[in-house]
Amino acid sequence: MITLNQVSKSYDGVSNIINNLSFEVLEGEILMLLGSSGCGKSTILKMINRLIDPTEGRIYLDGKDIQQQDPIELRRSIGYVFQGIGLFPHLSIRENISIVPRLLGWPEGRINNRYRELLELVQLSPEIHADRFPDELSGGQQQRVAIARSLCMRPRIMLFDEPTSALDPEMIKEVLDTMIELAQDGMTMLCVTHEMGFARQVANRVIFMDQGQIVEQNEPEEFFNNPQSDRTKLFLSQILG
Repeated sequence: MITLNQVSKSYDGVSNIINNLSFEVLEGEILMLLGSSGCGKSTILKMINRLIDPTEGRIYLDGKDIQQQDPIELRRSIGYVFQGIGLFPHLSIRENISIVPRLLGWPEGRINNRYRELLELVQLSPEIHADRFPDELSGGQQQRVAIARSLCMRPRIMLFDEPTSALDPEMIKEVLDTMIELAQDGMTMLCVTHEMGFARQVANRVIFMDQGQIVEQNEPEEFFNNPQSDRTKLFLSQILG
């Protein structure tokens, strides 16, 4: 579904943040990207969504080079949820979710049906939450709205970049539960996370990165129970204790 072929990214023309990286995300797969801060995980998601472009190499969606696609159309087919939540504070929850359909000129009835459907999907009551503003919701509720908004155009793949990192511990579970439901419904997902329990429970495959390269990849049980590289072992010992 998504293929990275010998992708590198440099901002200064000298050192690479991503270095000759190749991997594939299969349709229906839940793939977790793990690694220390600064290893290039978020950069990968930004390149897939064409927020930035690779310095070298190619990225393909369904066999088509994303550099040859209109970036706006591409982004409508890829849901993207990132660390900072990113809701528009001056718009209601209903307006936040409906912003792209409204720009596209959807009929009002279709917009209303879609935002209600999505709020119910992330277990927020349309009657209670639709006309509230982001600052009237908890952090966990805001991130669930952000997930709902990213689903509005029925994307074929979801990118999650540390969606729980800005949340208090008691709010993390509700966001992870929403992501687990999406995974169970068959959504293709590429997730950057430090939630090891979540990765172990949900992933089909785990990729561990260091300094812009893949160090190790495996099914989660094998990855966590029998890591092969010394770098992976050190990372897991620091994270898991």
